[in-house]
Amino acid sequence: MKIATFNINGIKARAQALPAWLDDARPDVVLLQEIKSVDENFPRELFEDRGYNVAAHGQKSFNGVAILSKFPLEDVSRGLPGDDTDDQARWIEATVVGRKAIRICGLYLPNGNPAPGPKYDYKLAWMERLHARAAELLAQEQPALMAGDYNIIPQAEDAKHPDSWREDALFRPESRNAYQRIVNLGFTDAFRARSQAPEQYSFWDYQAGAWNKNNGIRIDHFLLTPQAADLLTDCQIDKDIRGYEKPSDHVPVWVDLDV
Repeated sequence: MKIATFNINGIKARAQALPAWLDDARPDVVLLQEIKSVDENFPRELFEDRGYNVAAHGQKSFNGVAILSKFPLEDVSRGLPGDDTDDQARWIEATVVGRKAIRICGLYLPNGNPAPGPKYDYKLAWMERLHARAAELLAQEQPALMAGDYNIIPQAEDAKHPDSWREDALFRPESRNAYQRIVNLGFTDAFRARSQAPEQYSFWDYQAGAWNKNNGIRIDHFLLTPQAADLLTDCQIDKDIRGYEKPSDHVPVWVDLDV
């Protein structure tokens, strides 16, 4: 089962590029972030015509996450538990069943800038809630994954110029420590489990020629429970589509699981 995550930075802006990538890459399941659309305006037909079941958790003009799946989506849940007052659309999860069932959790973690400040406080509080949900997934001892735009640069090697990110919310010690606490529960970073190669990024800013200079960062991650990690056969970054017409500033990352 090929499962991808892709921050598309606006479904309307990517109405041509996203279907073209789907037709070429042929993922079985896709986790989308930053759809920037309320659910009733999400163009489901683009994906249903390609055989995907669709579940969305949208928000007008901001945020928004969705799952596309060639398999039926069971037990869909929207919103990260732990704060009933949080109305930002950043979390969706569902179970898909191939030869085995796997719990698929898609997330768009808060950026947190400027830091310090209220937005950074929200980021760290959101990550505490993520830690709690991650612990619950592990306790179930079933194949599960949490994937999406984490807005976290885990290590210095995950940025072309790490020193320029030192005070950014994506790389501040508090952010990285919160991320590592989640990993340390027992999750596997799928990409680093398959590759230690340098200069492997999933995001390039639109400004200052970042793409042409390969001035990128790796912030889109798959974290796998031990039961899912045992099924991992590959993990890759589809870097080339960043050079296509009207690209997102992110590119897809995908795993192949033997399910």
